[in-house]
Amino acid sequence: MTGPTRRRAGPGPASGPGPGSRPAGGEPGAGSGAPARPPAAGRHPRPTREELAAAADRTLPDVIAPGLDVLFVGINPGLWSAATGWHFARPGNRFWPALHRGGFTPRQLHPSEQDELPGYGLGVTNMVARASARADELSAAELVDGATVLTAKVSHYRPRWVAVVGVTAYRIGFARPKATFGPQPQPLAGARLWVLPNPSGLNAHFTPDTLGAAFAELRAAVRATE
Repeated sequence: MTGPTRRRAGPGPASGPGPGSRPAGGEPGAGSGAPARPPAAGRHPRPTREELAAAADRTLPDVIAPGLDVLFVGINPGLWSAATGWHFARPGNRFWPALHRGGFTPRQLHPSEQDELPGYGLGVTNMVARASARADELSAAELVDGATVLTAKVSHYRPRWVAVVGVTAYRIGFARPKATFGPQPQPLAGARLWVLPNPSGLNAHFTPDTLGAAFAELRAAVRATE
């Protein structure tokens, strides 16, 4: 199979509780001939300083459905994401460009289009639910607790792959201090496990090109197991 992850209607929500989750949204948007630029950019007002401050400690619902190909796991929502309700929403965050560059989506989605992800077999959650201005505001105990919640969530929704977006959070949360980027030897609740770089604009160790290449490596592994 070639090209981006197959488009499919997102499965309905599983029965029983799914912590911090919501089922897939409607049909995916434009197909492979759509432009690469995010079409919704510029249509949404920027949160005010007051709105960002008020977003601290809020939680952000997951974009998730049963049986996904890949469940991406952020560290925790930033204030911009908590204020807008969109994952990886802060301008300068490179998650959405990397997702497209890596071959997971046929065009770059805008964060407001996040509910199209399950149609591509993809979902998003976080290690820690509460929003903060910076990931380093989280305690080690929060990351450890978050790893436990994530394990239960993966067991419930049964994605084929889990991709943690941030190696430091993964090392702390799962008590694996020597973990590196790429495939992990230990599965997570039956899912294959991969660690990706943090796409935050503050992560200067990775350029848009090298970040896209890291996502493409995961995409190749996912395709190889289809």
